Amino acid sequence: MPKLLILNYEYPPLGGGGGRVSHSLAKGFTQKGYHVDVITSKFVSLPYFEVVDGIHIHRVPIIGREKRQTATFLSMLSFLFTSCLRGLILCVKNRYQFINTHFVLPTGPLGFALSKLFHIKNILSIHGGDIFDPSEKRSPHNHWFLRKIIHFFLNQAHQVVAQSKNTQLNAIRFYRPDREIHIIPLSYEPYGFSRKSKTELNLDENKIHLISVGRIIKRKGFDYLIRSLKLLNENIVLLIIGDGTGLNKLIQIVRDLHLEHRVKFIGDVSEELKFQYLAASDMYILSSLHEGFGIVLQEAMQVGLPIVSTNSGGQVDIVVDGVNGILVEPCNEQALADAVLYVFDNPNLASLMAANNKKALVRYKTENIIHQYLQLI
Repeated sequence: MPKLLILNYEYPPLGGGGGRVSHSLAKGFTQKGYHVDVITSKFVSLPYFEVVDGIHIHRVPIIGREKRQTATFLSMLSFLFTSCLRGLILCVKNRYQFINTHFVLPTGPLGFALSKLFHIKNILSIHGGDIFDPSEKRSPHNHWFLRKIIHFFLNQAHQVVAQSKNTQLNAIRFYRPDREIHIIPLSYEPYGFSRKSKTELNLDENKIHLISVGRIIKRKGFDYLIRSLKLLNENIVLLIIGDGTGLNKLIQIVRDLHLEHRVKFIGDVSEELKFQYLAASDMYILSSLHEGFGIVLQEAMQVGLPIVSTNSGGQVDIVVDGVNGILVEPCNEQALADAVLYVFDNPNLASLMAANNKKALVRYKTENIIHQYLQLI
């Protein structure tokens, strides 16, 4: 049985899209007959070791993580140290065909060290936020020293995979690696769930529901989305699913704009409930200042929602303007409001977008994505 080691400081139920990507890949490789080990972070009641979907998950203790959805600098730094011993033990015990390292920082140094020590090929998957975040001054692309570090680890990997054209271009622009960066989109398998009506979810059947899902952090641009609601008809309301460090700020914006009756913070919910809210809504809005890819868009596509999205990041690989959604400039509440009105004023277009979204999901089947990874080794 071929063996694979996946390294990621975040893995479900921790983190956002990057963790879910590594789980999807791990599951796909397991179905291909691989023995898959994953090294990731321990958090509160999560066990140190368990087997889920045939995947062997090894969690190492970390310091300073307070929330499931967001990591602190201390938690990422401590993962680097505590994961080394577990990685050494597993690599001594197992002959891995290759390592798949997710996020050049903070996980990249671990993948590099294990690859060199045990002469194992290392595929480094970069996710966007680990190399470029326009909303954060501490983003690596803003710092000379971090740019040098990332340049080194990109060049030391046997293969580098970006999830979108935008991530590839940012890696080339800011870090100038000496090797090719391949583009392999994120895999997606439809999630099975039981649909519920708006009434069953305590939503007003007579209202039009916009919905957005994601960690509540500055980069997601939820503040612009909330402000755009003030420019829309009272009959349009907004659901926000997720949690994060920026929640209190958003609540204050809602209060200042007197939108308490039109914005509902759902919080961090189960996958089943998230999809029930998605399916009961009328349009998906992605207001991010930047996205590496946008798994949430794939989820919206599954349930057949028309999409309004910002145009900065990997989402432009997914959303084709006028075909399955509308693209707008980020940080512009007026543009968001205008796009929402345009879609709702053209019901035939909204229906066409919904249908096109369901069809487009085929290209992200896990089997196809796994095949692309295997071609690299």
